[in-house]
This record gives sequence, structure tokens and C-alpha cells, in this order.
Amino acid sequence: MNIQSIVAHIPVHHQVEVAELAAQYGMPRYRHVVLADCTFDPLIKTDRVGEVGMVVRRRNGGILVARKTYYPPAIFRLLTGGVGPAESIATALAREVAEETSLTVQISRFLSVITYATPDLMPRRFVSYVFLLDEVGGTLHVADPEEHVAEMRTVLPSELPALAARLRQLPDRADPAISGKWACWGQFRAVMHEEVGALLGAG
Repeated sequence: MNIQSIVAHIPVHHQVEVAELAAQYGMPRYRHVVLADCTFDPLIKTDRVGEVGMVVRRRNGGILVARKTYYPPAIFRLLTGGVGPAESIATALAREVAEETSLTVQISRFLSVITYATPDLMPRRFVSYVFLLDEVGGTLHVADPEEHVAEMRTVLPSELPALAARLRQLPDRADPAISGKWACWGQFRAVMHEEVGALLGAG
């Protein structure tokens, strides 16, 4: 798929920037996902049009994943952060890396653009812009307590499919913490792990 085909599916104000990022950091893979007819955070939040996916590769080669205080037991996932309605992707990426890790990183690769839709419930698409980021300095620390991060750890890229499988097996239980059901949230969150696992496994 060429860049023109990808940008046709994303917000208008991000189209030029995505083309520029692709030229600088490589052509991302595109995937569109139709989700089950249920809503949950972050899809229903009005303060964002999408998110940045932060695949932070530490100096030992491990990939950072996190567990939040309100997650079901043993659930870890890749780091993400919201992109505001009028915000640039680069601005959101820099802010979210600082808030969630306090690390200095450099973009290694533009991995993926993923769009999601729940056709019967949401008139708009939600989009994830996923980047591979290499740690170059700093000390790992969550700077924003509002992130509610309970624990971080590193995993090998080969472990990401297992994390995705665990997310896809979450119970069909409603929780006000995500304004929806964990099963729906897990189906949504699993996609990025599948994509990144496949892309990093392929080199």
C-alpha cells in the first residue's frame, strides 16, 4: 500500500505529517479493524482523535510494557498516549514519552498506522500511529501520576503475540474504569501487539 492510500483513512490535519514521517522513518504498514459493537475508553473520549503507540526499545533490546492500577491481573501492554483533535503527531509523541517514561528517545522506525471502527456505534474512526523508539538517555520514571501506572517491565518482541492473546481472552465484564467491557477493550488493544510482534519479528 502506498502513502496516498494510507492517508486517505486518517484525519485530514494529519495527512501531510504522516507522509513526512513516512518519508523520514519508513513506510508504515496499514491495518483497518472493525470492532465489536461496544464502546469503551479511549475510543469514546472526545479529547482525542487517536493515539501514538510508543514501542520503546531499551538498551538491552527489551520492549517496555506497562500495567495500570485498574487493569485485570497480569495484564501488561505497550505504551500509548492520546493525540488531541488539533494536535500534531510529533507533539503528542514527545509529550507522551516524557510523561510516561521520562526517557530520551529517538525514532527508529514508523511501524504502523491502525484505524478502528465500530460502524453501528461510532461515526468516526480512531487511529493509532505506532513508532519504534530507541532509548538514548534518562532514567525510567512515570512523570504523570494521572497515568495510574502500577508497574513497568520489558519483554522480547517475540513475547508480544502472547500478550495479544492474553488481551483477547479478557472477560466480558463491564468496568467503569474504562467506561465499557474488558473483552471489547482487549480485542482493541490486542491489535497493536499483533502488528508490532509481526513487524519486529520480520526485522
